[in-house]
Amino acid sequence: MISHRLSAAALASIVLFPSLLRAEGAAPVTYNKDIAPIVYQNCAGCHRAGQIGPFALTDYASVKRRAKQMAEVTGDRTMPPWHADPGVVAYSNDRSLRPEQIALFAAWAEAGAPEGDPATAPALPAFPDGWQLGKPDQVATMAEAYTVPAEGKDIYRKFVMPMNLDRDTWVKAVEFRPGDPKVVHHILYYLDTSGKAREMDAKDPEPGFRGMSQSNGDFRYLGGWDVGTQPSELPFGLRWFIPKGSDLVVQIHYHPNGKETKDQSSVAFHYSDQPTARPWSIIPVPPHFGMLQGIDIPAGAKEHIEKASFVVPQDCEAFSVNAHAHYLGKRMEMTATFPDGTTKWMLKTSQWDFKWQEDYAFVEPIKLPKGTRLDVLMSYDNSADNPANPTTPPKRVVWGPSTTDEMGVITLAVMFDTKEQKEATHQALRVFLANQLIDRLLEGEDSTFGMLRGQLGGAGDKSMEAARRPLLALDFNGDAKLSEAERLPAIAFILKGPFIRNLGAIGFD
Repeated sequence: MISHRLSAAALASIVLFPSLLRAEGAAPVTYNKDIAPIVYQNCAGCHRAGQIGPFALTDYASVKRRAKQMAEVTGDRTMPPWHADPGVVAYSNDRSLRPEQIALFAAWAEAGAPEGDPATAPALPAFPDGWQLGKPDQVATMAEAYTVPAEGKDIYRKFVMPMNLDRDTWVKAVEFRPGDPKVVHHILYYLDTSGKAREMDAKDPEPGFRGMSQSNGDFRYLGGWDVGTQPSELPFGLRWFIPKGSDLVVQIHYHPNGKETKDQSSVAFHYSDQPTARPWSIIPVPPHFGMLQGIDIPAGAKEHIEKASFVVPQDCEAFSVNAHAHYLGKRMEMTATFPDGTTKWMLKTSQWDFKWQEDYAFVEPIKLPKGTRLDVLMSYDNSADNPANPTTPPKRVVWGPSTTDEMGVITLAVMFDTKEQKEATHQALRVFLANQLIDRLLEGEDSTFGMLRGQLGGAGDKSMEAARRPLLALDFNGDAKLSEAERLPAIAFILKGPFIRNLGAIGFD
């Protein structure tokens, strides 16, 4: 039920901007003059026919019916959905409303939602039909619909979508459209030029083939999509490269929602006749969604905190940032500490929302000189007070791929001057991951080891103790730790072994 009382935040906006109540005889707040420009700019992109909004907000009648509701949800900043804290970092795609705009909604609802003079009404923007970015150059669709059961564990499934490209191609934008958005949690894109994905698909009698990390090392990582991600063209002349003969391999994470359904998702590509202006990639901290972060959240913990740091090994420029977690996520923060000791926020999100995960694009690229330290803080609320907690009563939660497990990463998209800088950054991330693997094995945590079983090679198929034994042999002073010097041969061994390869790419190759 929707309350017909204005929220405290909406009333506060009126108090802060009393002129919006308008003195006697002054022109009232009206839809055509004051509200429509905001709705068309900040709301109608999603709230229109064929898009993700549950109802349209493209004319006076539809907006008037929800005037009080809109005053409430704008007043408490539920809508438009934008979860980066206001006033901390300037983002070019910021959809949040200014306080005076929030006050306009409150004053308009309080005045009875008058329409105003039609002559002052703005024209509805010319939104593209169908795909949000307009007509694509190519659409790849799952060959068959996949049946998602009503109940059961989360499903990770890979689907092969032949691109049939006869030449190398550059892509400026990718847009994903879930067949059934109620069960599609997130997806990852890969490219396969070996034909191996088709072979694996042919061996599996169902549409697609099973896979979480299985075979990721054989494919080239391209990117992904999370619930709430809004499509956009790559900025600054950047492009993705797709070699001729590539098959698109889409790994889809399904979360059964109580009703059997079918999904047949599609991916749209917008091509460019120009190559990328600069090499670019991503810096995920910690890598692989925090797989080796050691996330272990006690039942009832109100604010469990995980921290990770990464020193940028090469000069680069950051142009967007993204955060990912599951239902327990609460705070997602990243700062950059530059070599001169100054610090800058990259992302500050005090109220994480699992249902709305997106890329935050910086207004201008942020230079990150070699030696800049990226510090990440991720907090989790595993208490009964968290309305998003999927478990009642709360239970211990560790890292895992299902939505009822947890994970966490903050990812920077960065540009380089040379390919060598890009590869050096990827190698530093591999070393970061190898160090995390060493830490987890030395801790002897069985839950982490069970997750990695089969990816560590021969020792990984036996026991935790067998996996730890080579590391303990390097502990020359017997303190059950590995110093920096003692770690070097362990890191070299891990980097040459199957573990890193089986996990697949850390950034865009």
